[in-house]
Amino acid sequence: MASEPQGGLTEYIQHHLTFLTPSGQSEGFWSWHLDSIGVSLALGLVFCLWFWSQARKATSGVPSKGQALVELALEFVDGQVKDVFHGDRRFLGPLALTVFMWVLLMNAMDLLPVDLVPWIASKFGLSHFRAVPTADVSLTFAMSITVLILVLAFSLKAKGLGGFTKELFTAPFGPWLAPFNLVLNLVELISKPISLAMRLFGNMYAGELVFMLLAGLFSAGSWLFYGLGVVGYAAWGIFHLLIVALQAYIFTVLTVVYISMAQESH
Repeated sequence: MASEPQGGLTEYIQHHLTFLTPSGQSEGFWSWHLDSIGVSLALGLVFCLWFWSQARKATSGVPSKGQALVELALEFVDGQVKDVFHGDRRFLGPLALTVFMWVLLMNAMDLLPVDLVPWIASKFGLSHFRAVPTADVSLTFAMSITVLILVLAFSLKAKGLGGFTKELFTAPFGPWLAPFNLVLNLVELISKPISLAMRLFGNMYAGELVFMLLAGLFSAGSWLFYGLGVVGYAAWGIFHLLIVALQAYIFTVLTVVYISMAQESH
């Protein structure tokens, strides 16, 4: 349940939107968000241990519920990769599975009660703690820039440095319009990580903010607002389940699509 500060709903939201940073460091472009880093690493470890433990216990007979869930995730992601990428999937398949499950777990943190994790963190002396890493634009940009590096690596591997450079200056309008080709291709390259990062961040940030607004109704001092808060919180939580899964799916599919396109010649 929300515990609204004395400053009202505005202060409550501002408090919940403040990241945990090292002592003495102010918010800014170069600030370290320890909560986003810690939660994302912890969830990555959970994913690795979960799939590793199920792989160790896997049987060829009737699978357990845990094994069936892991196999369902593997088959789903592998099917999406197979539909988009027609080359060797030994690297891209595990990469896509890792991206999908990791983003899904980070998104799912938004389904926890909005005050739960900050309340637990306060017991350890932490005044601020944001539990949804994908609502942090710095983390979504870090992931999307990593995708851009993979896109460039796959493109260079498939075309070579000469072929990649030639394509930058000659596609799609031909060598006579080399400056226009270069500008267009650079814009295309830069737009990929920006769109990836902002789409994921925007959806998760908006979802987190809606949960905070609904939680604020619990402290409005009226049974009517309390009831509206409960109903709204439950309804938005159910709808948000779709957003959590859909955004993980979109990020994964676009990652595979961008890498697949990088190996194609224009």
